[in-house]
Amino acid sequence: MKISTIIDPIEKRVAITPETAVKYKKLGFEVVLPANFGESAGFTDEQYITSGARIEVQDIEDVTLYLCVKPTNLESLKLNKGSYLIGMLSPFKNENVLKQIFMKGVNLCALEKIPRITRAQSTDILSSQANIAGYKAVIDAMAEYGRVIPLMMTAAGTIRPAKVLVIGAGVAGLQAIATAKRMGAVVSAFDVRKAAKEQVESLGATFVEVEDSENGETVGGYAREMSDDYKRKQSEKLAEALKVSDIVITTAQIPGKPAPRLITEEMVKTMPSGSVLVDMAAETGGNCELTEVDKKIRVNGTTIIGYSDFASRVAQDSSQLFARNIYNFVELMLKDNKISTADEIIQATLCK
Repeated sequence: MKISTIIDPIEKRVAITPETAVKYKKLGFEVVLPANFGESAGFTDEQYITSGARIEVQDIEDVTLYLCVKPTNLESLKLNKGSYLIGMLSPFKNENVLKQIFMKGVNLCALEKIPRITRAQSTDILSSQANIAGYKAVIDAMAEYGRVIPLMMTAAGTIRPAKVLVIGAGVAGLQAIATAKRMGAVVSAFDVRKAAKEQVESLGATFVEVEDSENGETVGGYAREMSDDYKRKQSEKLAEALKVSDIVITTAQIPGKPAPRLITEEMVKTMPSGSVLVDMAAETGGNCELTEVDKKIRVNGTTIIGYSDFASRVAQDSSQLFARNIYNFVELMLKDNKISTADEIIQATLCK
């Protein structure tokens, strides 16, 4: 069986690292990769060759498994009939394209659909990538912010610490909180899920709480859309918090739906001059109505960052984690040296 990948013109992360190439060889796969495949993530062809992979400059044929990160050119992919394409395929956004690919005889595994069960944690690409993205979002915000972050006491006077507000306390949000705290900021956070309060406070941040009995958590642990009454109360609470926030990181998402709009233009105008807002939900519509995807804009003294590739901006570390997740996934597919989709984790990711 042959395992390969595809080169994406935009994505810097890779789905196979030299480390996992060795593991695939031990599983019995022939690893064949395009030339310069890992260059964007800091991996050389020589490293892959040393790991047992073969490098091809021509089109790679007879592939059993194509592993990818997040392909942006699905329509133009040339894949073997009967093969598997495994990666972040954005099944809600790309539903029609994926159906066309499936009708051509290609099996599709969208890793975003991995179930939230204990035994699936080692394959959970969303969590590993969100961790990196949450960290990077804070680093980028602080690089843009024109002042120091921690409390500084000098003979010339005291500089107050920056105030950071994190909206959405999922994996990315919790990492953003932890990173901002390590940098010395005063951090507060908001989430519609009641259970998030304990997690936020355990990291030393203040939980911004809406006085309402409604809980925004689904059975699977994700956030859900809230009632109009809750949204009104939420908007009032966030408006107050934004007025005193130097850095805002928004991570609020609803699976399969556009990101909830939580920050209006009027709210942005009340933020302190020189403040920074990083909208990590930009790709799915943005939590701020002013956000522009993959752009950095300035509005009334506030910088708004709408990058959609925070994890990709730390490509080597993100690739290491992603590649391990996807290796664990592939290992579940291998039964008696044959590909099987019988496992419930694999079944959950199939697109038809």
